[in-house]
Amino acid sequence: MLRLAFGRPHAYLNHMSNTIYAIGDIHGQHELLLDALSLIEMDGGADARVISLGDLVDRGADSRGVIDTLMGGIKSGRNWTVLMGNHDRMFENFMRTGVTTHPKMRPDYTWLHERLGGFDTLASYGVDTTLPEAELRAAALEAVPASHREFLAGLPLFAQEGECIFVHAGIQPKLPLKWQTEEDLIWIRDAFLNFKEPHERLVIHGHTAVDAPEHMGNRVNIDSGAGFGRALTTVAIQGTDVFVLEEDGRTPLIPAG
Repeated sequence: MLRLAFGRPHAYLNHMSNTIYAIGDIHGQHELLLDALSLIEMDGGADARVISLGDLVDRGADSRGVIDTLMGGIKSGRNWTVLMGNHDRMFENFMRTGVTTHPKMRPDYTWLHERLGGFDTLASYGVDTTLPEAELRAAALEAVPASHREFLAGLPLFAQEGECIFVHAGIQPKLPLKWQTEEDLIWIRDAFLNFKEPHERLVIHGHTAVDAPEHMGNRVNIDSGAGFGRALTTVAIQGTDVFVLEEDGRTPLIPAG
């Protein structure tokens, strides 16, 4: 298994410095994140521009480790941006208010539903998840560092780089970014996924898990289901050319159709 390549000789560095790297939904899969960062460093070096598309937490076993690694990299001066995902907001909102529901969720779900993975996140901080729900937030406030809560609360909702927009879920088509709401950017599905016309920029997103990364011409979905035991996708982007990073190098992601 790959490990962080920090300080490792970079024999593979033969790509342009304007490459932007994006990491899909991590969902507590810390080992997969370390592998992804190793691939990026081998391809682009220690100064590589990296954007994580959010959903750092839930479902996987080590959400705390994911946040520690990303916070540590940013603190050390890495050129990394971490975007807000809907699962990150649900965790942050639970810590801040105790609320476990959201209008965009199925009415029979809460953040603590086994499919959404809130208990997995709390367990990664050592919280006793057998506690009654009324006592759970107090235990979480003791266990989750304030620095982690502040980090999550301050995550940006999107990034514009080069010819691309990077966002967790997507955008409302034909609506300027300045008018997009948080709900649009971290929760949207059908209105965005079913839109076939070009956007102002190529949209790089996650949120809707697919079996493998897909390039739909106007958008690229790189949530390949790490939260469900599948791969964590990492891509390199030059202009509007998208390449999936793998141990043996780059594989072009060809637009569908």
